[in-house]
Amino acid sequence: MTDALSKMLADRDWILADGATGTNLFNMGLSSGDAPEFWNVQSQDKVRALYSGAVNAGSDLFLTNTFGGNASRLKLHDGQNRVGELNRAGAELGREIADRADHSVIVAGSVGPTGEIMEPMGTLTYDNAVEMFHEQAEALKEGGADVLWIETISAPEEYKAAAEAAKRAEMPWCGTMSFDTAGRTMMGLTSEVMAKMVDGLQSPPLAFGANCGVGASDLLRTILGFAATGTERPIIAKGNAGIPKYVDGHIHYDGTPELMADYAALARDCGATIIGGCCGTTPEHLRKMREALETRPRGETPSLDMITSALGEFSSASDGTGDSAPTPTRTRRRRRG
Repeated sequence: MTDALSKMLADRDWILADGATGTNLFNMGLSSGDAPEFWNVQSQDKVRALYSGAVNAGSDLFLTNTFGGNASRLKLHDGQNRVGELNRAGAELGREIADRADHSVIVAGSVGPTGEIMEPMGTLTYDNAVEMFHEQAEALKEGGADVLWIETISAPEEYKAAAEAAKRAEMPWCGTMSFDTAGRTMMGLTSEVMAKMVDGLQSPPLAFGANCGVGASDLLRTILGFAATGTERPIIAKGNAGIPKYVDGHIHYDGTPELMADYAALARDCGATIIGGCCGTTPEHLRKMREALETRPRGETPSLDMITSALGEFSSASDGTGDSAPTPTRTRRRRRG
């Protein structure tokens, strides 16, 4: 193991990842509907502030501002010909911040879904998906990213396409999916099926897991599902800071820093190694999460009752594994917060 993240995983019992990208940029003035990736060249000081906020709060790993940096997503903003420029710039800014940090920090090149539906339900072919992800991966590599971070994926074929792109770019990678439909991804995968899929890949990720979804409680139930398969691969937990609420024309997440501290400790006890936040998670949340991971002793695997007592009720009774599990929908994917 020679890459930076593999070395950190070998040396550490847990790694603190970063928090939100979108919601933190909205707090800096990003307008709804605008492409955050354009800020990698237009508002570089704000992107530096995003990255620095996580690092200064104690994150060991942060994601670049490139979640929607593939050609399909950027086409919505007439930016499909700027994939290389925008991803390279996002990674270069990340490299700058990481290299001057007072502790070792991993720059993870964020790669989100294409926003299209894979065949046969949709029109996106596997080869086209690989091509789009590969273009993005090469630019992130050129910009200095340590690892590719494939996230918020719902369809297994799209996850596999991103894995193939990482292999072509000769980059180590991690990959998370979003479980937000009664314990399943939007396209119907359970935690057990994902774990088996990951272990069966020719070029598997350094770590895998779940991000975003509904709330912290639901995400930890998914983490327990991964751990129950007996996988020896490091697990990623990146849950939202509570539940979104619409207040005064804006989306706010009701998870307090104290709640996210409880979540971080529980995530570790559920079996996660890389622990961070997703939508709504600010540097204030991250500081409390770091403190909890450093000061609270590791406990036994928590029960579902322990999770809901600390973090709130599950959004559904089903964990995705029963006959009552929902069928896949064709709802379009959302942008990571």
